[in-house]
Amino acid sequence: MSFGFFGIQFGFALQNANVSRIFETLGASIDNIPVLWIAAPVTGLIIQPIIGHMSDNTWNRLGRRRPYFLTGALLASAALVFMPHSPVLWVAAGTLWIMDASINISMEPFRAFVGDMLPSEQRTSGFAMQSFFIGTGAVIASALPYILTNWFNVPTTPQPGHQIPPNVRWSFIIGGVVFFSAVLWTVISTKEYSPDELKEFNHAAETDAGTSFPKNKVQDTPPRFYRSGLIWILSGLLLTWLIHYLSMKTEVYILSFGLLVFGLLQLITGLFTFALKKENGLVTVLTDLARMPATMKQLAIVQFFSWFALFAMWIYTTAGVTSHIYGTNDTASELFNKGANWVGVLFGFYNGFAAVVAFLLPLFARQVGRKWTHAVSLIVGGLGLVSIYFFRNPTLLIIPMLGVGLAWASILSMPYAILTGSLPAEKMGTYMGIFNFFIVIPQILAASILGFMVKSLFNNQAIFALMLGGFSMILAAILVVFVNDVDDPLRKKKGR
Repeated sequence: MSFGFFGIQFGFALQNANVSRIFETLGASIDNIPVLWIAAPVTGLIIQPIIGHMSDNTWNRLGRRRPYFLTGALLASAALVFMPHSPVLWVAAGTLWIMDASINISMEPFRAFVGDMLPSEQRTSGFAMQSFFIGTGAVIASALPYILTNWFNVPTTPQPGHQIPPNVRWSFIIGGVVFFSAVLWTVISTKEYSPDELKEFNHAAETDAGTSFPKNKVQDTPPRFYRSGLIWILSGLLLTWLIHYLSMKTEVYILSFGLLVFGLLQLITGLFTFALKKENGLVTVLTDLARMPATMKQLAIVQFFSWFALFAMWIYTTAGVTSHIYGTNDTASELFNKGANWVGVLFGFYNGFAAVVAFLLPLFARQVGRKWTHAVSLIVGGLGLVSIYFFRNPTLLIIPMLGVGLAWASILSMPYAILTGSLPAEKMGTYMGIFNFFIVIPQILAASILGFMVKSLFNNQAIFALMLGGFSMILAAILVVFVNDVDDPLRKKKGR
């Protein structure tokens, strides 16, 4: 059921470890890299709630979620093959946009798939299994350029007629094949409950537990959407003026544009509601957003600071390590490419460690609870990111990456295990898509402001962006304490 995530994360890991390198090779400056990465979170923000809502309401010969697994895999595999063959920077940026949209089409239903198919007491282990396959896929993909060079003598420097090194190009081609094959295996080897079976299954589970999901009292009336829309639009206009007044970088306008668009969508939703078109997908998503369960709201804040940290790491580890530890910014030099290859290996280490500890986290959670397990993991990961600054030996960077791996394993499992217990089954896909807002919004924020901060505040020293990410992860750990895990098996065991 979770094996397809091996392929999905294979693609994501190649993207995370190598896209900044590809952008720099094609001429991107260090402070412009974050805005080029904006494709990833923006596509996730748009695609995931749409796919979640659609998959909630799909049932055909392939099933409920599996049609989206297969469609996304086909598109993402093609984008992976093309990405390292991009002739110029704008083509690479556009391909990243397509690639990330396609990966999101496959990925979002996988989260809901576990919630659909497993009862409450098995979901922590179910999401841990996803973490295992995510870590396993990522460790191989992250180290693939290094493996191709050191085991198979594939060149690591650009060859005549190509700007991207052969080891990177072949890694992406292999990645496309692995992505599609792994997802296809899940599609072929699993079956899904029909809507009627799923309804009966979840009704029985609620009856056994003696619980039901409370009705949220938020009213989806047109005036509420109008008021909310105007507030968001005014906030966007105010932020636009402030950015202009302070002469900030152009990419920061992404934030104000996002506020304006969200406000406009609220007004449109109000018009649909006034016209009694409440079955419209936009109305459904925005209404459900307003009606989020309390546990989901608390987790949303934790996710915000966790994923800000991760995005800072994915964007700036290559630049931070090559400049701070290897002492070079020359993307054409052998030393830079040696450092960039080692970053891929380090990403492999943190993903590999995540795969190993994925099965230990549920055991720890049974003793202390899921939220305390998550809090400890985030603290260790945050300290790992901060400590990179103090290392000078590249080999020793494996140590902080083990801490990041623990946090990564927990981020991929604990929030989802906590979340699914607070959601109604018929809204699982939609709410998983909405939950993704609080993963991609911090990434958009990071893409908007980190370039400005690195250039204006950190004197182009990317290592400080990694430290900022570490402090953000520690703050997320503190906020976990305030989450109410309403479906925690430990609480049920103790009768509380």
